[in-house]
Amino acid sequence: MEDPFGLRLLNPLHLIRLLWHLPDFIKLFYRLFLDSRVSLYLKLLLIGSILYVVSPVDFLPEYLLPFIGSLDDVIILIVACKIFLTCSPKQVVMEHVARIDREKQLKREMK
Repeated sequence: MEDPFGLRLLNPLHLIRLLWHLPDFIKLFYRLFLDSRVSLYLKLLLIGSILYVVSPVDFLPEYLLPFIGSLDDVIILIVACKIFLTCSPKQVVMEHVARIDREKQLKREMK
């Protein structure tokens, strides 16, 4: 069954796997962002979420709710990233994932 709310990230093993692959995800988002086949609206969504995270304006101010105030930034960024990935053309995403995998394989072989 699909986990639409990302609750499996509460499992420490899943969180560790996510952190292990974080550089690959960043590379994937960067490449998709530069790809002209990905919609401008999706790119604007990603930019908007990043700007929200770095801006001092919050829906839930951190001085009122210290932990929850930071949590809204993380939630907005995760939701925006998930929308960006799922709404990007599947073929384009798979193409970039395959390239990233090939590059990792080449690096391993060169060692």
